[in-house]
Amino acid sequence: MKFYSLNHKAPIVSFQEAVVNGIAPDRGLYFPDSIKPLSADFFQNIENYSNNEIAYELIKQFVGNEIPVRELKEIIKDTLSFDFPLIEIENDVFSLELFHGPTMAFKDVGARFMARCLSYFNKNKTNELTVLVATSGDTGGAVASGFLGVKGVQVVILYPSGKVSEVQEKQLTTLGQSIKALEVTGTFDDCQDMVKTAFLDKEITDIIQLTSANSINVARWLPQMFYFAFAFKQLKNRSKEIIFSIPSGNFGNICAGMMAQQLGLPIAHFIAATNVNRVVPNYMETGNYIPLKSKQTISNAMDVGNPSNFIRIQNIFDNDFEKIKEALSSYSFTDDETRDTILSIYKNSDYITDPHGAVGYLGLKLYLKDHADKQGIFFETAHPVKFLDVIEPVIKKKIKFPPQILQVMDKEKVALSIDNYEQLKKFLLK
Repeated sequence: MKFYSLNHKAPIVSFQEAVVNGIAPDRGLYFPDSIKPLSADFFQNIENYSNNEIAYELIKQFVGNEIPVRELKEIIKDTLSFDFPLIEIENDVFSLELFHGPTMAFKDVGARFMARCLSYFNKNKTNELTVLVATSGDTGGAVASGFLGVKGVQVVILYPSGKVSEVQEKQLTTLGQSIKALEVTGTFDDCQDMVKTAFLDKEITDIIQLTSANSINVARWLPQMFYFAFAFKQLKNRSKEIIFSIPSGNFGNICAGMMAQQLGLPIAHFIAATNVNRVVPNYMETGNYIPLKSKQTISNAMDVGNPSNFIRIQNIFDNDFEKIKEALSSYSFTDDETRDTILSIYKNSDYITDPHGAVGYLGLKLYLKDHADKQGIFFETAHPVKFLDVIEPVIKKKIKFPPQILQVMDKEKVALSIDNYEQLKKFLLK
């Protein structure tokens, strides 16, 4: 499999090169040069396959022969060492829980898969690789956990000061060893811009081999296809068409779902549910994509004013706005609506959602109002314990800390504060 830059001004590369590079030299995102659908029989009989087997079938064409079959299956087995339960919240409305991994966030899958791919590619090399990543919440913890102890890999995580929850901050600042955290004065978009600039700075890249672990990296992004197939496998009633509602920030998850759809997974429609950072809802209304300065909300992982992966979505649909409108709806919700929804779901279904899952639920319910013949799945992307300051005052109940969280809460935060790109550059070159 070959990958090309969506800016079309960089060489075509292998899967390994795309993973190691992270982003193309022309600052474009990598995209596979072909997508071969799987057989309809595979999806019709998906319940007969294990999750590991499903994941292998979905990902193998993109990896090609660059990782041998045996090693790729071991990587998948090690990545998918936890469950992905589908919970019925109400009639025709389901939550797919993606928070049963080591850092209790959906990003555990992509981070673990990418870390293990890099470990395989780096096993016979003596040079060190630096993973440079920006996080608006859960990416940092997932990357820190996924890469901890990986030989020959250093990790540098940028996160916006005061804009991640206490649990999220602990997860990315307390592991030590090869994991370094930089607390940035600014927003997630500022962090992401610094990362992208560093990749194009020859004074850095001539000395340090950089790669990214954000969903811009194909090895972080493509494994997110697995969730959609795992949910489909668990649905007992397939007589109704399926809608997926995804709480969306950088749009990696929903874009991966569209890749799964291209492979043949029968998904009727996608909903990109956002908070008040409504760049994509605006685009869906007007046809004009205009990045905006991000606004802080209680669903902080979606506080993104220029979603990196949306260009991949446009590419999947040949940059045809009418095709995108057929496949995608996008709605924006306020913090007050999110809090009200957390409470109503808890009262009516005895189920606790995190703020991101609540936004996904809101998007799904809004769409189903006019599409009662469909059934829908929303993603519950992080454990509610990560948002205690939001959820506990709403539901008037204490949430018990799971073991994965307890083990980091008493550790000391270690982070370097920076204000600008020059300080990041100085740190990397130190």
